[in-house]
Amino acid sequence: MRNSLRLASLSLAASMVLAWPALAAETAQDFVTKAAMGGMFEVQSSKVAQDKLQNQSLKDFARKMISDHGAANAKLESIAGEEKLKVPADLDAAHKSDVDKLQSGTAPVDASYAEMQKAAHADAVSLFEAYAKDGDNAALKSFAAETLPTLKMHQEMIQKVATTAPASDGTTPAVTSGANPAAPVPGANSFTEAQAKSAIEKAGYADVSGLTKDDQGIWRGTASKDGKSTPIALDYQGNVVAGTK
Repeated sequence: MRNSLRLASLSLAASMVLAWPALAAETAQDFVTKAAMGGMFEVQSSKVAQDKLQNQSLKDFARKMISDHGAANAKLESIAGEEKLKVPADLDAAHKSDVDKLQSGTAPVDASYAEMQKAAHADAVSLFEAYAKDGDNAALKSFAAETLPTLKMHQEMIQKVATTAPASDGTTPAVTSGANPAAPVPGANSFTEAQAKSAIEKAGYADVSGLTKDDQGIWRGTASKDGKSTPIALDYQGNVVAGTK
């Protein structure tokens, strides 16, 4: 009787494991959407930035992104067409905001471009690694596995080149604050913590604490002004907003 119960329990456990989906796996359409969006961003941001970059290594990197991701985008679009999957026609709001930031910034834009590329390649490597391992479409799974080494090479390149980029650049907008400031604006924030602290200090604040970026892309911490400590925030537009939590 005891053995029968044990076998029944093991059988139930096995069926539960087999029925449990892989939580991290992307569907084929999800992968195409995210991969295409990331690829378009790499090309568009690099085209906008290349004539505004000062560092020669970053200029070379931007040219490589246009070439490599342009080819990968074309291959992905071809596979998606064969698999009857939709490819997005344009960037989403968050990626477009970053491209617009580079477009409107005055040269050089080295720091912002480098940070955007570091974040974009971290996302891309994670996405392609997961799909190459657990993807649900054979053609796309093969594409992810074949493209992954190039993405990792890009990631290593930008991490190395970024160390030579200036800490700030012409994309940093003017900061604003006031007695009754508006709430910080959510959006994809490419400011580094060091750049955010610098912007807050330029707005007249001192004793800036360590900053944490929340899920809306807003850097938050505390700072002091006129001897008083206050919560402080910096959004993706460079607006410094005091008194908000």
